[in-house]
Amino acid sequence: MKEIKITEQQQNQRLDKFLLKYFNKAPKSFIYKMLRKKRIKYNGKKGEGNEILQKGDCLQLYISRETMESFMEQKAIYKAERHFAIVYEDDDLLVVSKPAGLLVHSQKSSDKETLIDQVLYYMYQKGQYVPSKDSTFTPAVCNRLDRNTSGIVIVGKNLKAVQAVNKAIAERKVNKYYMALVKGTITKQGNITCYLEKDSENNQVTLYDKPKQGTKKIITKYKPIANAKNMTLLEIDLVTGRSHQIRAQMQKMGHCVAGDRKYGDEQWNIHFVEQFALTNQFLHAYKVVWQQNEGDLAHLAGKEWIASLPKTLQEIYNFYFVTDKRGGSL
Repeated sequence: MKEIKITEQQQNQRLDKFLLKYFNKAPKSFIYKMLRKKRIKYNGKKGEGNEILQKGDCLQLYISRETMESFMEQKAIYKAERHFAIVYEDDDLLVVSKPAGLLVHSQKSSDKETLIDQVLYYMYQKGQYVPSKDSTFTPAVCNRLDRNTSGIVIVGKNLKAVQAVNKAIAERKVNKYYMALVKGTITKQGNITCYLEKDSENNQVTLYDKPKQGTKKIITKYKPIANAKNMTLLEIDLVTGRSHQIRAQMQKMGHCVAGDRKYGDEQWNIHFVEQFALTNQFLHAYKVVWQQNEGDLAHLAGKEWIASLPKTLQEIYNFYFVTDKRGGSL
């Protein structure tokens, strides 16, 4: 018999979810079968799986060593050179600025040195993440950015942090702001509401004015920061967060994002490639404001994190909006 005592870092999660992480190669059917047959007990009694674990709880595993080992796989750490900048860090959170072109998570087995790979190796080097000591938790990204969008990504270093950030995002207590350079002149702030349908096979979205089966409501607020001839630099407040939301909604408004190869204006994009060697869209998650004033991360209330524009985007900004306000025709 093996006994597991729940630590503070492991509490506040369902028993079945904990067991699926502990036996990370086991199917759900194995976990529920072991609970049903009392081969896994919760505080000495039959567990259902939906119990919320608390610090000090005990799990008794009446399973052979060979069976347990066959369902357990030690997590691998890949050596990954760090390409992200650190915006903020404490014992619970790592807030980073992701460069454009970097995947947050791998999409296929050949994808290496993703943002999460780099984060895990960074934490491993600092001794903050040791897979052999805790097989039931891996530091996790709490918000995602498209591959070719740069900017702020929040990583939870422990379970309570991940849960707190996810809760705050779900309750819209985390305000996420983007900078986007769009075609055309926008002089007034506003918002746009659509219904998004995603084609996962082609990694593209379609927007509708009215809801239909399979769509999700999306809301984006926007405010002009500066205008040059035939273009506008916008601050965008992402009320909801869906794949390609900003890029698709800007296209729908007739104000496509500069450099966007999927929803953008091909001829307009050529200018930015030729003059600035821009290879990604001018869309940068530049600011996050933490509004949650309760729970485990309440001490962060009012905290603001800002990620500077990447070099190429800064060059474009300086050329059209700072240096001599030339605002050339595009």
